[in-house]
Amino acid sequence: MPSERPLLIPSPRIPNSRDIYTAPVLLDLAKPNSGRPGFFSDMESKNPFESSSNVEPNFNSSSQRSVFSIQSSSAGNSIGDVNFGDLGSKPVRYGSRGADSERLSMSQKEISDEDARLIYINDPAKTNERYEFAGNSIRTAKYSIITFLPRNLFEQFHRVAYIYFLVIAVLNQLPQLAVFGRGVSVLPLSFVLVVTAVKDAYEDYRRHRSDRIENNMLASILVNDQFQPKKWKDLRVGEIIRIQANETLPCDMVLLSTSDPTGVAYVQTINLDGESNLKTRYAKQETLLKMPDEGKVSGLIKCEKPNRNIYGFHANMEIDGKKLSLGPSNIVLRGCQLKNTNWAIGVIVYAGRDTKAMLNNSGAPSKRSRLETHMNSEIIILSMFLVALCVVVSVCALIWLLNHREELDYLPYYRKHDFSKAGAKDYNYYGWGMETLFAFLMSVIVFQIMIPISLYISMELVRVGQAYFMIRDTQMYDEASHSRFQCRALNINEDLGQVKYVFSDKTGTLTENKMEFQCASIWGEDYSGGNSKIEQGGYSVQVEGKVLRPKMKVKTDLELLQISKCGNGTKEGKHVGDFFLALAACNTIVPLVVDTSDPTVKIIDYQGESPDEQALVYAAATYGFMLIERTSGHIVIDIQGERQRFDVLGLHEFDSDRKRMSVILGCPDKTVRVFVKGADTTMFSVVDKSSNASIIRATEAHLQTYSSLGLRTLVVGMRELCASEFEQWHSSFEAASTALIGRAALLRKVASSIENNLCILGASGIEDKLQQGVPEAIESLRTSGIKVWVLTGDKQETAISIGYSSKLLTSKMTQIIINSNSKESCRRSLEDAIVMSKKLVTIAGVVGNVGGSSEAGSTPVALIIDGTSLVYVLDSELEEQLFQLASRCSVVLCCRVAPFQKAGIVDLVKNRTSDMTLAIGDGANDVSMIQMADVGVGISGQEGRQAVMWH
Repeated sequence: MPSERPLLIPSPRIPNSRDIYTAPVLLDLAKPNSGRPGFFSDMESKNPFESSSNVEPNFNSSSQRSVFSIQSSSAGNSIGDVNFGDLGSKPVRYGSRGADSERLSMSQKEISDEDARLIYINDPAKTNERYEFAGNSIRTAKYSIITFLPRNLFEQFHRVAYIYFLVIAVLNQLPQLAVFGRGVSVLPLSFVLVVTAVKDAYEDYRRHRSDRIENNMLASILVNDQFQPKKWKDLRVGEIIRIQANETLPCDMVLLSTSDPTGVAYVQTINLDGESNLKTRYAKQETLLKMPDEGKVSGLIKCEKPNRNIYGFHANMEIDGKKLSLGPSNIVLRGCQLKNTNWAIGVIVYAGRDTKAMLNNSGAPSKRSRLETHMNSEIIILSMFLVALCVVVSVCALIWLLNHREELDYLPYYRKHDFSKAGAKDYNYYGWGMETLFAFLMSVIVFQIMIPISLYISMELVRVGQAYFMIRDTQMYDEASHSRFQCRALNINEDLGQVKYVFSDKTGTLTENKMEFQCASIWGEDYSGGNSKIEQGGYSVQVEGKVLRPKMKVKTDLELLQISKCGNGTKEGKHVGDFFLALAACNTIVPLVVDTSDPTVKIIDYQGESPDEQALVYAAATYGFMLIERTSGHIVIDIQGERQRFDVLGLHEFDSDRKRMSVILGCPDKTVRVFVKGADTTMFSVVDKSSNASIIRATEAHLQTYSSLGLRTLVVGMRELCASEFEQWHSSFEAASTALIGRAALLRKVASSIENNLCILGASGIEDKLQQGVPEAIESLRTSGIKVWVLTGDKQETAISIGYSSKLLTSKMTQIIINSNSKESCRRSLEDAIVMSKKLVTIAGVVGNVGGSSEAGSTPVALIIDGTSLVYVLDSELEEQLFQLASRCSVVLCCRVAPFQKAGIVDLVKNRTSDMTLAIGDGANDVSMIQMADVGVGISGQEGRQAVMWH
């Protein structure tokens, strides 16, 4: 019997997840006469191959909205689609090459030696021979022992009043000018400076202590063919490192091998991008087979220089004479935690300050309130008035001295001679010039009360009182975590009432990041439940004498639940079965069995990159299609009490062009089916419309209803493959997957060849639960004239969907969408968008004049721009154009933005307007934005406490 050779198939992209990473799944293709069912006897096994494409799905339904879409094609065209008015059933295009498409094209580029860093695997000496790369020691503290005093004093003396009080104290030290005790004049200012310095020193001591603990943590490094412990601060680029389960990565490393035979590693990136869901990374097959045989791996990695883009990585690896391309799914970044994987081995490519996490950490800035800044200018004006007043006094003194210079020896109150003793002595008289100067300086001391230091003391006391009342506010008390509001910066309390711009994160801030399956349209029937929805504990099965049930409860429709239990006995039941089979199988969810307090009951926890996909799998399980097992080549689904095995013969990733994914399953009845799910805008273009036209029309109507409710929608289709179709797809897919140049485009072409003539199964609606009161809060902010900008690392379609459900976007708004992949196309897109926004204002004005109400004729504009476009805008001459465009928009939505880009956007507004800015977020990826804004609000939530700790 011939042996089964493994075939590496790209795993599906998790829908609606913030990251853009992909991972492979090693699948076994059944051979003729093997011990397991075969599907096509003439199919041959090929060598392993991999796909590193990065993709972006779109699950949102099109609705009747005004959209002005600007995107650049590969040829660099700036305008891809301009459309006003109701779109009707026309698809809304969001650009063929967005942020992810740009990264997709990375595999087609070669890295020049000038722009590359060379890493010799397992040879740190040779790696650092030419250029000594940064060590792995980090420093987040602001001061050192040497720099603390001068730097802290420099920061404190940004208050002009402190300089004024210092001048007064110095003048009072001169004997000729002393008005009150020398020590007394120094005490008030010294006390304020010392208290502030002690507070700053303690905060920085905590940072030093945190740095010291982190730098002295131990990692396992390959030395002399054995893994030995080594401190994090001593790690070097080029060394091979081993990470155990639940450990945090100390550096950015390229995966070489994992405990999973397919090379897959699951990581949690909550410290990096705020996402608590698991992400998949993978090792190349060429290195997977060599490790963990210590010392057997050698090769060269040519990668890009350190940069802040946490969503991108471009590199090539030469090993055993082969040249392999590396992408974002092959690198694990510092701060990530290894989950559900026993161990992972990789080579260090970036260390210390060169890691992407540290490059995105801008450090803790010193913030000053607007009132304090205003007081500085007021003090300068008062000081100028004081100087003028003292000049007048000194000039008058000079005139008096000159007029009475002959009488100075004998005047009662201004005597030059001392007659108290025998023999007249002269008083200390320095001439009219110096006497005039002394008169000026003494006037300064006499009039110093014009700027009293008590003013600052009073202000600090008021701020303490404000902080007390904010902390004690019962409406800002969280009963679940027993935590209160905390005021970390007393000097910016008053700025809260002057905010003009609010910059907000999406996941965990506007939303709870909890997806709930709400309704489904199956074969033209709407199962939205109405009043018949009830809470179900979930479908449960018996496994080895123990009860196995899903962890999450899902609301179910009684009618749909009854149909699903009937199985394939009826035509209706068959359609429902195919629909939930697609939801249970078309994903990369990993089922984990968790023990409970009851030894007879176990909980199955579905782990995956996206809560969207988790919600779909939990819904399928509730209706009797429970995913039990996922291995490298097959999945096991319990269907109404019967366990069935499906061989996964192929998977096609989501990408920003297709906006769908597909899985090819070998079913127990020896048939081969392709299940496809994706956005309705692209799914209806590949559905066979010659049959079941009424079902398609009904599904479209249901999608419109779901979309109007703010639900995230998904369309599911299927068709059966014949032997010749599968063979043709298999050969084309293998050729595309092994291509080094243009792999992404070839894979898209192969996927499109099989994703056609589908039979529509139905559609689903998922609710991304908003935080309590979010729509009302956004509406109140907009009514009060505050502009809300949402900066998220999530996909464009997902962010737009949440924008509608949170009332950030409305159906009356005209959307300007910019997706560009070059600086020139970005410039043209901005220019065209500015022209279009001016036209909208003009049209609105005309309508307002005709209708008699300018408000009635107003046309609100929403700007939606992706992270790739911002790469070319920020820190360039295009910033001014973006600001001009954004200032004409009621809402700005930035998608797929890296942490440092968030800070750049806030800085863009701060530098061009005097308006107050506020940033709010809950994840580590929001820290830079929070630190950059005038007022920063960190939320202690499910995404961690990094935003609270760092800002």
